[in-house]
Amino acid sequence: MKSLVLALFKKYPVLKKIYLNHIHLGYNSKNRLPWRRLCNSRDWMKPTTGVSENKKKVLMATCSGSLVTALDIETLFSVALTLRGAEVHALICDRFLPACLMCQINTSTRIKKFATEGPSRLFCKRCTESGIEAYQSAGIEIHLLSRYITPQDMREVDFLVDNTPCERIKDYTHQGLAVGEHAMAGALRFFARSSIDEEQYASPVLKRYFKASLLTAIALKKIQDVQKFDAAVFHHGIYVPQGVIGEVFRKEGVAVVNWNVGYRKGTFIFSRNDTYHHTMMIEPVSHWESIQWNPELERIVLTYIKNRSKGTRDWHVFLNEPSGDISALQIDPSKPAVGLLTNVCWDAQLHYPANIFVDMLEWVFDTIEYFMKRPDLQLIIRVHPAEITAELPSRQRVVEEIQKRFGILPPNIFVVAPESKLNTYSLMDACNAVIIYGTKTGVELTSLGIPVIVAGEAWIRNKGITVDPETKKGYYDVLDSLPFSNRMTEALIQRARQYAYHFFFRRMIPIEIIRPTKNAYSFSFNVNKLDELMPGRNVGLDVICNGILSGRDFIYEYEKYVPGYS
Repeated sequence: MKSLVLALFKKYPVLKKIYLNHIHLGYNSKNRLPWRRLCNSRDWMKPTTGVSENKKKVLMATCSGSLVTALDIETLFSVALTLRGAEVHALICDRFLPACLMCQINTSTRIKKFATEGPSRLFCKRCTESGIEAYQSAGIEIHLLSRYITPQDMREVDFLVDNTPCERIKDYTHQGLAVGEHAMAGALRFFARSSIDEEQYASPVLKRYFKASLLTAIALKKIQDVQKFDAAVFHHGIYVPQGVIGEVFRKEGVAVVNWNVGYRKGTFIFSRNDTYHHTMMIEPVSHWESIQWNPELERIVLTYIKNRSKGTRDWHVFLNEPSGDISALQIDPSKPAVGLLTNVCWDAQLHYPANIFVDMLEWVFDTIEYFMKRPDLQLIIRVHPAEITAELPSRQRVVEEIQKRFGILPPNIFVVAPESKLNTYSLMDACNAVIIYGTKTGVELTSLGIPVIVAGEAWIRNKGITVDPETKKGYYDVLDSLPFSNRMTEALIQRARQYAYHFFFRRMIPIEIIRPTKNAYSFSFNVNKLDELMPGRNVGLDVICNGILSGRDFIYEYEKYVPGYS
């Protein structure tokens, strides 16, 4: 058997990658919760004492059983919610969708195979089995996507896919649902690019995601018509199928809850009615302005922010052992420098109404063109290390795109490649101001007193802390005002630190029973009996469950547990 597996790995490298990813993400029995042992009696599903009679019906729309992090966390939520009186169901894709967020690019051979045949049968089989096993072991009722699609539905979807030009897919809506946007986001993620125009198999891959989006929309509408869920919980809230699931449930008036792994180890971030990519920008400032600020909270947040360059308190580190010595860059000390921080090109390519640029690359190019005419200033472009260190490395590199567009840059513009060991924070500290598009680093930089200009959809936007131009003219007006005569005021720095504290310590909810492992985004569980998941036993779990069932804010009041705070 072992020799057969090795032979398959040699012939199909993608299978080896999938296997290693599963191991990397904790796909083994020692890290999984032993639900069969913990839930060995149906009696555990009876409502607990004191639970409201208004029983909520909740769908855990996991879908992808191979997304092990989501599967483990959502089965945990399922049991915790059941113990609080909810009726919980689960949704699993049973080898049905022609494309999903679990499909990732590998080699040119793999692209062609995926374009013509879709995901491998072996991968889909294991994905389905994993999801079903997890929820069955906890006694949770499961719904399979394929059971809600009729042959007539399939014929109609095939007709739509065959007769919709690719250029119309991105803006395509189905019964008021933006299925095309999520199909495009899924295809961009598959190719790991911000544009698929140059991809040989762009059309068949995009159409696969389009078909998957349509099927998801139809199936979810039928499921809701029958089941009448009050709330739906699922990871991330974008791509396929999760993004489409959110579209359906929002239209149906279902309370949508999205979550993702937080930045601090052992924490998770939750959003209501949309992905956190959208909601973090419009969160009311009243959630954090009234925090009773004191030196201890300031010490806590600054200690964490200063540790960010090392990442020892975070789930994932994008740059190991960064260097604070930036002298090799040979910045001219007689000229003010302006920093520019990029994102990964393809990540979370969604529609943001307030965007003044088509995408991040347009912003980078336009900004370079501006600084080419400003020899009195220096521009330091720090390309995100995640381009090469993330689980899904980008196939569209900012450095290469800049070289293709401009060739040799003038001496006042520096490009720091993603593989560079130069410390991002040391680089930006040497700048008069920093321009960002979507990176969360703006939260940290403003806390250190560095002025930040937001040109895209960064979460620090709209907080009364950064400079947020609303038009291209407004953006260039801000650039014309550079260099700034002063750094941030003390009052503005304190406001930035209050928001950073709220962002990193209150919005990122700890679940005490989860133990991070050595691998990024991997964890094990410290649960020996169901009583440990009951109300009142775990503050973070209570915040999450109360948010799902009663609509309370997903805010963990960390300050209540700081000694001496009142």
